[in-house]
Amino acid sequence: MLDHVTFGVADFARSAAFYDRALAPLGIKRLFMVPLEHTGGVEVAGYGVDRPFFWIAGADGVRGKLHLALAAPDRAAVDAFHAAALAAGGRDNGAPGPRPHYHPDYYGAFVFDPDGANIEAVCRTPG
Repeated sequence: MLDHVTFGVADFARSAAFYDRALAPLGIKRLFMVPLEHTGGVEVAGYGVDRPFFWIAGADGVRGKLHLALAAPDRAAVDAFHAAALAAGGRDNGAPGPRPHYHPDYYGAFVFDPDGANIEAVCRTPG
């Protein structure tokens, strides 16, 4: 089981602004900024609900395919995530809707973040 995940972003300020807005409908917010003296001068932020589990770092932007799926409490939160992510500068990679080929109750939405990572919100409760 994962405790947390961190990945590098090309432009920390741009990505932090995107995630601040895109994750809010899921109840996920920026909880922590690591002091620069502990990171060798690299900006690092942690996002979560009660504790940070999703981290971004302003160095060594991820190259290649990255897909991160975040649990949403309900379908309305999936819809709100998609709208917020697009308003924050994300690009659509799959509008909110059922994906029964994954699971009978799968409802998800996909966006590309500023670096092109595929970020998803998914709810698995029956509609």
